[in-house]
Amino acid sequence: MSLRNTISKYFNNHSESKEEHWDPSLQTHYYKTTKDKGMQMLENFFKSSQAYDINSISKEHGEISVNVKKGKKAFIVATVIMVRPYQTAIDFSVTTESVLPFDFGYSFKLIQKLYTQINKELQLIEKTKTHR
Repeated sequence: MSLRNTISKYFNNHSESKEEHWDPSLQTHYYKTTKDKGMQMLENFFKSSQAYDINSISKEHGEISVNVKKGKKAFIVATVIMVRPYQTAIDFSVTTESVLPFDFGYSFKLIQKLYTQINKELQLIEKTKTHR
């Protein structure tokens, strides 16, 4: 990890997962499921937790927006895209609400925590280049 990446990890109030992220834990995760089942799992997960409050669900766009209401306040957008049958990508974008322009890595760690929870519910496909 470069110094620039370390600085951006801690001195930022926004993090997002993506295909080619410099940190492997924030690279897009692919699951052996359909878009609809992935969306339903995320909806159930957020609804069943007292830490989150769902803002909106757009099944046609594959997006769920959520507020974190326990601990530090944050806004999450989860994106679910089926790239091929039973191969579905899930990404997160997290912005922390703060008086400071940075969150000391909270948004970064929250994405890691969300992926850890999802990995318990859905079958993770090994991260290979087969999804391209």
